[in-house]
Order: sequence, then structure tokens, then C-alpha cells
Amino acid sequence: MAELATLSRPYARAAFDQAVSSDKLQSWSEALQVLGAVSQHEKVQALYNSPSLTAEEQAGAVITVCGDTLDSKMQNLVKLLAENGRLSLLPEVSSQFEQLKANRERTVDVEIASAFEVDSSTEQRLAEALKKKLDRSVNVVSTVDKELLGGVLIRAGDLVIDGSVRGKLRKLAEAMSS
Repeated sequence: MAELATLSRPYARAAFDQAVSSDKLQSWSEALQVLGAVSQHEKVQALYNSPSLTAEEQAGAVITVCGDTLDSKMQNLVKLLAENGRLSLLPEVSSQFEQLKANRERTVDVEIASAFEVDSSTEQRLAEALKKKLDRSVNVVSTVDKELLGGVLIRAGDLVIDGSVRGKLRKLAEAMSS
């Protein structure tokens, strides 16, 4: 997995720099999300592995599937990836691009998993606390995970705050066994 991230980084950075310089950050984001989704389709993946297709034909097929979503610079990225045999990196390029975009916009997506439905006022208080802690604008998504027993599990990028009963029981078991 680290290899995919390493291989994808220069392409994501180049796309991001192009998007910023042309003031088209949102359109690049949308296009890369489409490309990432298209490239995960079974038939498109078969194109990548087909020895009978040239890089130009592979790129052309992906560009055709995406239609008017891609401008000429975005099409050039697809062609470059195809020439280097890297079309399969598109989902990771999209993911890394989104991380760069979030850093620039100072936003973070936060997932709150709870054993029970979180009411909107509690969600709002958690969002405000995380906004202060992370010094970023926070986009909150709440989910219900019955396996937690109680409490919450908060994921914000690389930060994980485990306030779940299951997590506390696991820590207690580890402390008792050592």
C-alpha cells in the first residue's frame, strides 16, 4: 500500500499544482473523483491489463468514458499516467489530491461512530471542540456502530480518539496482562 502512495504522490502533487495555478481546484477535484471511480470498474481495469492495447488507446478509452468531465489538462494527466503504465493509480491520486485540497482549505472530515444515534446538539458540540483542537473547519459524519457497546470513536484524518466502552475494556485488559 505504501508503494501506491509513493508512486501516486508526484501525480497528485502535479495535478494539485495545476489546479491551484489555474484556479480550478474544485473542478480538478470532481474530475479526479470521477477518474478514480471509473478506474475501479471491472471493465476499465481489464483495459489496463490488456497487452493488445497501446498506452494511447488505454488513455483514449478512459477519456471517452469520462466524456466532458475532463478538460485538456486533465486529459494530459490521463495520457501521462497511461504512458507510464500507471492508470491503476487514479484512485490513490484522487485520494492524495483530496488530502492536499483539504490542507489548503484547512478542512478535515470527521467520522463519529457511536453505539447509539448522536443527536444534532451533541454532534455540534463535538464539531466545535474538534474545530478548536485541530484548528480546521470540520465536516462531521455520524454513524451507528452497535459493536461499540457505548461511548464514541472519533476519526479525523490520522487522529483517532477512542472513547468507546470496547476501547476502554481493551486498554484495561492490556494493562492487566502486562
